[in-house]
Amino acid sequence: MPTGGSRRTRRGPTRHHRGRRGRGRAVAALAAGAVVVVATPVTIWLLVHGSPMGPASCEVTSATPAGGAPTTYSLTVEQARNAATITAVGIRMGLPDHAVTIALAAALQESKLRSVSYGDRDSLGLFQQRPSQGWGTAAQISDPVYASTAFYQRLRSVPGWEKLSVTAAAQRVQHSAAARAYAQWEGEARVAAAALTGETVAGLTCSGLDVSHPTGDLADVAQAELGTRALRGTHSTASGWAISSWLVARAADLGVSRVSFDGRTWTAESGRWAKTGGAAGVLSLQRAAAD
Repeated sequence: MPTGGSRRTRRGPTRHHRGRRGRGRAVAALAAGAVVVVATPVTIWLLVHGSPMGPASCEVTSATPAGGAPTTYSLTVEQARNAATITAVGIRMGLPDHAVTIALAAALQESKLRSVSYGDRDSLGLFQQRPSQGWGTAAQISDPVYASTAFYQRLRSVPGWEKLSVTAAAQRVQHSAAARAYAQWEGEARVAAAALTGETVAGLTCSGLDVSHPTGDLADVAQAELGTRALRGTHSTASGWAISSWLVARAADLGVSRVSFDGRTWTAESGRWAKTGGAAGVLSLQRAAAD
């Protein structure tokens, strides 16, 4: 299949900056009287600097290696949401982390983790699957849950895929014209898979989210992707962190404002995980709108 022209996301701790041009325009507008506002100190600060939370974004971070520093990759909210869906479907199908890594590397290469409505010839969606090649209808392929399920089904049909490298396995499924292109995404895919499958504790976080306008039903989406509606309550460490990471990645569209598990809490307001208690293995969550 054709490649999606993906670009590696930035490594290392990230900061979000508003451009100088944006600040200049805001200041110029105030000076010229082009914008009618109540000139309180808070209003002026927000116009010049923007929201104190900054633009919405997500990050996946590896576990800290002995004597080293963790690796972090930046994701857009859309990319994090789709990565969470791909991972959740893999978990629902009972597949190991290696399968999730393969799927994420393929989607990073093919679409930059976006469910696009275009591609080479009739290619569509997260994996640039083609209706003409038996992947399903255009509508089905455009559904991230269906597309992920179809990818994993093809992967499972590859003899010995469990022992293949990420690149080799992805190529056996995708049949890309650029057979080695998936290798460039393996590092990011491994970090994202570890965070989203619960292998890395608090490995995914999102900040700057507006969770006040959910567009999906939490229970229904959880059932479709994770295969369960039982999110709250006692979980194993891996399962609890997998669900917690999924909730954070889907927080904006599902209206999740707080997630707590094993002594750590993420809030949409803070945009980060903080230690809040002992490791009890119990997951709780809060929504912007009451359940």
